[in-house]
Amino acid sequence: MDKILVGISSCLLGNLVRYDGAHKYNSYIERTLGQYFEFKAFCPEVDAGLGTPRPAVQLREIGQHIRVVGVKDHTLDVTEPLKQVGERQRHWLEGLCGYILKKDSPSCGMERVKVYINDIPARAGVGIFADFLQQQFPTLPIEEEGRLGDPALRENFIQRVFVRHRWQQLCQSPLTAHGLMRFHSRHKLIAMSHDQNRARELGRLIADVRTDNINDIAQRYITELMACLKIVATRGNHVNVLQHIQGYLKRSIDTDDKQELTDTIEIYRQGTVPLIVPLTLLRHHFRKQPDVFIDESFYMTPHPAELSLLNQI
Repeated sequence: MDKILVGISSCLLGNLVRYDGAHKYNSYIERTLGQYFEFKAFCPEVDAGLGTPRPAVQLREIGQHIRVVGVKDHTLDVTEPLKQVGERQRHWLEGLCGYILKKDSPSCGMERVKVYINDIPARAGVGIFADFLQQQFPTLPIEEEGRLGDPALRENFIQRVFVRHRWQQLCQSPLTAHGLMRFHSRHKLIAMSHDQNRARELGRLIADVRTDNINDIAQRYITELMACLKIVATRGNHVNVLQHIQGYLKRSIDTDDKQELTDTIEIYRQGTVPLIVPLTLLRHHFRKQPDVFIDESFYMTPHPAELSLLNQI
């Protein structure tokens, strides 16, 4: 498959763009995710003309407004140049399927960035460029490199990147009601594993699609789908989906196989085995007893197996 275009803070790929002229190279991102993602490296502070090396900056509350100022010299205010960066880069940002940001950065930090209020730090800020991304591209999967160390957050982000990529592929041709319904059918079980109420709402939304409202429905659909998928899937929701899938086999497997499936799903519910175990058993049965809906669903294979993401959740 073609690599998926993902934006990334330039320092995470080893580029010497940090304020001190250093980098924050992340080997997992480049060596593992780089097998599937084509990275667009970008540093908003360099693009804003701040230079490398440069004076370190921080978020500081000044007159009830958050400004980006020098750590040592508070009269150095680079807020406006940083705010202008996002708009200048909008042309390529719109084509991305995800973005990986550098944590704690006053420009790129996604959350819990230090904001200094009367010289007292509070982890309540968002980097200027990160805030632009989140406000202007609400359906774009965004994550910090530090949070990718959490297996559930890592799987959640990568899954969303692949979903957005498939959506972009769908939108390359004129949208049809059939195409939109098929897209939802293939992602329905994934949505259920994140939030069953939202998954039902997505189904009702798709049921209303017509030729004259397809563009409006499509925009509402992808907005709601990506909001649903941003909720980290729970073990309980996965169990419900696994049991739902098991129902497609009730007439095609014998009593012993049914009991083995039930027991495997239960030990997954208890946390004894990862999700890949009941999924592998289900795949085994569906290879022998194919079902069109299950075969087309991305729930069984949401991303390349080589990433081993389902082995840790």
